[in-house]
Amino acid sequence: MNQYVFKMPDLGEGTVEAEIVAWHTKPGDAVTEDQLIVEVMTDKAAVEVPAPVSGRVLSITGSPGDKIAVGSPLIVFDTGSEATSAPAAAAPAAATVQAAASASAPAAAPAAARSGRVMTSPANRRRAREAGIDLASVAGSGPGGRILRGDLDDPARAQAPALARSVPATARADVSAETSEIKVIGVRRVIAERMSEAKRNIPHFAYVEEVDVTELEALRQHLNAAAPAGAGGLTYLPLIIAALTRVLESFPQCNVLYDAARGVLVRHRAVHVGIAAQTPDGLKVPVVRNAQSRTVWDIAAEIRRLSERARTNKATRDELMGSTITVTSLGKLGGIASTPVINAPEVAIIGLNKAVDRPVVRQGAVVVRRMMNLSSSFDHRFVDGYDAAAMIQALKEHLEHPATIFIPR
Repeated sequence: MNQYVFKMPDLGEGTVEAEIVAWHTKPGDAVTEDQLIVEVMTDKAAVEVPAPVSGRVLSITGSPGDKIAVGSPLIVFDTGSEATSAPAAAAPAAATVQAAASASAPAAAPAAARSGRVMTSPANRRRAREAGIDLASVAGSGPGGRILRGDLDDPARAQAPALARSVPATARADVSAETSEIKVIGVRRVIAERMSEAKRNIPHFAYVEEVDVTELEALRQHLNAAAPAGAGGLTYLPLIIAALTRVLESFPQCNVLYDAARGVLVRHRAVHVGIAAQTPDGLKVPVVRNAQSRTVWDIAAEIRRLSERARTNKATRDELMGSTITVTSLGKLGGIASTPVINAPEVAIIGLNKAVDRPVVRQGAVVVRRMMNLSSSFDHRFVDGYDAAAMIQALKEHLEHPATIFIPR
């Protein structure tokens, strides 16, 4: 027996440990080099870890939710020739057993499970785990048999088990015990920890302002109508980000990161805007870098690119780090007002609420205008209430007179 001990790799950016999200192998399994063996989560990103060698798994360390230090044993392989050749030798026997079973059971058998690595995204792996679906039995409709989200939503493909599978067998007969436990791990755990830390350590100052976006809406529609084919439509978000970059020139104290370890405020000249994006794995914040140097169309394209990469779990660590201020939007679910939680170590966040047509009084007459609220939160340790209100008022001024967004600096 030749043992190979694979240790938790150094995943960069000063990572000292990683959390086990899901194992894709178990002791006794034969794996091939580069086959997915485990998904882990750092404070920065989710990572799929492939097998460094071919062999049989002797032992694994940790269960989902456990944190393993970098450099600690993660999985032990037997790389001897017998271990790597055993699966091939066992194949004929397995085929014989399967043939006998088929002969004795006239009912149709389920589709044979595939062998080797199942191709799909980490988000789909998580969805399958929570639904109790064996990915090896799912027929993928994507390129090369890759399993897509729709394949899991299709009962004929997913062969999803009954809902009762999520309930312990001893409790299935008791309707009062129809509950299931979901361990808080992975992205959801990181979100929970960061939100708790932000609310615990940062004295939030909330400020909500009503904005008349009638002219902004007219401009948005005009630009979309004149856009070249394939350019993609503008939403409010890129226009508001463009206006925000102009405002921060006069309010640099809001484009700041607080280094708590050194007790230093790091003021940035460039504006790196975090875009809070909802994904199947929870909230992620990809970053539009150097927004102050981009056109509105460029900002819009970057938002679409980053949001898609975040949703499909393809965003890199660099794409999810380094924002200096965050903008969050609930889109059509925006509501009247919200109290966004600051994305530490930033000191400000701006939330976009729903834009609706409402009757308002202008010059003594009641008219219909498109109105939207901006809900903002500031770190009151470093941003005074007056400055926070003045900043949002300046942003309001740009949005209500959108031509000012494009006046050369």
